[in-house]
Amino acid sequence: MVVQDKVAVITGAASGIGRKTACRYAEHGASVVVADVDAEGGAETVERISDDGGEATFVETDVTDPTEVRTAIETAVDEYGDLDVLFNNAGIEGSLNELAEWDDEAIEPVIDVNLKGVFYGLKYGIEAMLATGGGSIINTSSVGAATGINGRSMYCATKAGVNGLTRTAAVEYAEDDIRVNSVLPGTTDTPMIRRSDQERDTDRLQLNTSDAMEGRGQPRHLADAVLFLGSDLSARVTGVELPVDGGFLAGP
Repeated sequence: MVVQDKVAVITGAASGIGRKTACRYAEHGASVVVADVDAEGGAETVERISDDGGEATFVETDVTDPTEVRTAIETAVDEYGDLDVLFNNAGIEGSLNELAEWDDEAIEPVIDVNLKGVFYGLKYGIEAMLATGGGSIINTSSVGAATGINGRSMYCATKAGVNGLTRTAAVEYAEDDIRVNSVLPGTTDTPMIRRSDQERDTDRLQLNTSDAMEGRGQPRHLADAVLFLGSDLSARVTGVELPVDGGFLAGP
């Protein structure tokens, strides 16, 4: 029970990595605010946690709206009395096109969700943690922040930006006992990746990834990494970009 009695806000928790992490935190004794724009999926996550005896609340949250992000964080403090962990996980993949073929209007949504959404989470999460004595913030980046992914130029660019925000916030708030780290998923079996697999219909857009370990990553692998980073087991870990990628970035 490594996060017993802690309070966590998890964005993008209606499915995939976010849902699995919310359930994992609840299993380990945390109270969880499930934040997502998908009300049906968010309610299902809360139901799963409740059915297993955990504590969770859903807040419909569009991370591109700073007011809604702030409301999700304030709900944690109002409902459970604290904010110990914030997992800025919500993200979108955007268009699947080579860079020169991207429509101009397709750029902004990716920046708004993947980069601004994390910024707003950091801003209001830090504000709450300064008032409650510190905490841990984890941001979802990607191996695409460290290497190119065919067809995902803006996705990779925003995830590199997430790492920049992570490092800066970690340095700025270390003295306030606020730790900030990022996780870098490799190819993980999520709805996003399954959509992407179906869209890659030309040789030029095929994934240029090959994990050193066999098989494909699962949401539980990310959930356990985020659980570690949110717990006191990682009390001296901050500013870290942690790949959870089966050894992909370690390869040639």
